[in-house]
Amino acid sequence: MSTTTPATPTPTSTRTVRPLTTRDAEGLIETSVRAAEGLGVRGSVTVLDAGGHLLGFRRDDTAVLISGETSTRKAYTALQLDAPTADLVELVRPDGLFHTLPTALDRPLLFLAGGVPLHRDGRLIGAIGFGGGAPEQDHRIVTEAIAEADLA
Repeated sequence: MSTTTPATPTPTSTRTVRPLTTRDAEGLIETSVRAAEGLGVRGSVTVLDAGGHLLGFRRDDTAVLISGETSTRKAYTALQLDAPTADLVELVRPDGLFHTLPTALDRPLLFLAGGVPLHRDGRLIGAIGFGGGAPEQDHRIVTEAIAEADLA
């Protein structure tokens, strides 16, 4: 008769991930502005922390006023769904899986390219959104900023 000893549980890793900071936000904004200037785009950039709170915002003096609202909504949408808004556009079409989602929540979501979640060590720490150019330009601007900041 053999006796077995119960397996010793392994401790769960509770590694702390550094949150998104205002310094991170400022760097993302500066990089976004440079990327936008390189494309000849005038717009707004919004950076949110993991709780959806504003960490940073800038609107170009000559940008259309609505770009501030679109950049914020794109960032919020990317944060809430932890996905780039460019990847969500098809899902909210009338025949899409999430076609009712844009009207289901209190805070308005925006399913246009230009919002991307921010991760550090595989954890969601915030989001960035850009509004003012064509959706493809807005997406390119934020992905360039993220790549430079190493926050994929």
